[in-house]
Amino acid sequence: MTALAKTRPDPRDTMSPEEWAVRVDLAAAYRLVALHGWDDLIFTHLSARVPGPEHHFLINDYTLMFEEITASNLIKIDLDGAPVGDAGGAVNRAGFIIHSAIHAAREDAQAVIHLHTPHGQAVSAMKEGLLPHTQTAMIAHHDVAYHDHEGIADALDERERIVADLGDRNALILRNHGTLTVGASVAEAFIRMYFLERACEAQVLMLAAGRDALNEPTAEAVETVKAQARSPQSKMVAERVAWPALKRKLDRIDPGYRD
Repeated sequence: MTALAKTRPDPRDTMSPEEWAVRVDLAAAYRLVALHGWDDLIFTHLSARVPGPEHHFLINDYTLMFEEITASNLIKIDLDGAPVGDAGGAVNRAGFIIHSAIHAAREDAQAVIHLHTPHGQAVSAMKEGLLPHTQTAMIAHHDVAYHDHEGIADALDERERIVADLGDRNALILRNHGTLTVGASVAEAFIRMYFLERACEAQVLMLAAGRDALNEPTAEAVETVKAQARSPQSKMVAERVAWPALKRKLDRIDPGYRD
């Protein structure tokens, strides 16, 4: 008699549809970070809150490259860093400290993205931080806070200082370190990071001309873009137009994130 082949259980059967949807979006964000060349081997991290009152959140398995992240291999942990359910793999301690701090303190921070790109690190090392000299920078500039470098995030008490420095803003430049954004959804956090990283890249390029050679934008222009970036229309375009377009691109070239 031939033994019946064992079938792999569908991970979606063990969780709510809402959790699975968040997993798919977070896995998509990991793949998009890799696609844009923003990853740093395995050393940065993205997270998202699991819907529900428990404050559980999802983060990457520290042993995987970002192009290997899927909806089902994301690790679910609690605010103490303990795995929830059958979660396997390893969690980067620095990732746990940074992400748990923000998820615990900000109910609106459903997703957190932290990167170490060359352009983001370059701007994080500049005394003036992000300059509002491009339209893209104006979109991000008003919402950026700063946190001084304390070494690789290893101490639990740094969490309170990260939260205090972030305040009610949605982007954080960790000085001499990198960039971070938060959002009410993975989509919102990712689009914020896109503009922040794009602004940092442009800043590094424009400073090749020298600080004195830059055209200074008017205060009126900066304020106008600030108001436009905060509008409901801007949020709608990010979440309902740009993010679905990005996922369609992934579905054409790298659909494995949905597994």
